[in-house]
Amino acid sequence: MQTHNILIVEDEAVTRNTLVSLFEAEGYNVFAAEDGEEMHTLLKNNDINLVVMDINLPGKNGLMLARELREIKSMGLIFLTGRDNDVDRILGLEIGADDYLVKPFNPRELTIRARNLMNRTKVAPNEPTEAVSEYRFNGWVLDCDSRSLVSPHQESMRLPKSEYRALQLLLDNPGKILTREQLIKEMTGRELKPNDRTVDVTIRRLRKHFESIPDTPEIISTIHGEGYRFCGEVEK
Repeated sequence: MQTHNILIVEDEAVTRNTLVSLFEAEGYNVFAAEDGEEMHTLLKNNDINLVVMDINLPGKNGLMLARELREIKSMGLIFLTGRDNDVDRILGLEIGADDYLVKPFNPRELTIRARNLMNRTKVAPNEPTEAVSEYRFNGWVLDCDSRSLVSPHQESMRLPKSEYRALQLLLDNPGKILTREQLIKEMTGRELKPNDRTVDVTIRRLRKHFESIPDTPEIISTIHGEGYRFCGEVEK
């Protein structure tokens, strides 16, 4: 069985070494970087499945590095940081982080979240895969191979994993109400927590893509007190 590769991006040596030991004890291959320059070097030379990154880093901070990461690589991203405020949390999710934990953290919770996140994209060697390679709806295309959303004007944008998974689940269930619990389970592999806005932030990002084209009809509707529903027209 293939072992997942995890990259820790943390400038504080004690925390960095603690994280390396924690994930190595779980059986993962672990790499460590102090800053963005080291991160890019390790990404270039290794097939990384998950990045666990602080926001407060020397040089480019974690938010800037996350933007770069989403442009060049497809992998899980967890922010692990001491910055416990809604602005940083929402901004991190908008940039494309799959999860956000605040220090001090529970080691067991971190390893479970990391495992669930990586397992969301793991396909067993003999497991049949879904035949759908793309979805077409209201002039838009979701390309499953490249995880890209293509507009009616043929402008292509690579979606973060959380957005891609949420949109794919909605497209697989047109007209059905999907709860936040269902969506976050598909997006991150974890349960919904009280006051968790991850799903709402992700849906808002998806809507911004659609709203970039004037006169686009409502694609995702909010069902207050229940969840969200895909109300576009999916071409079979």
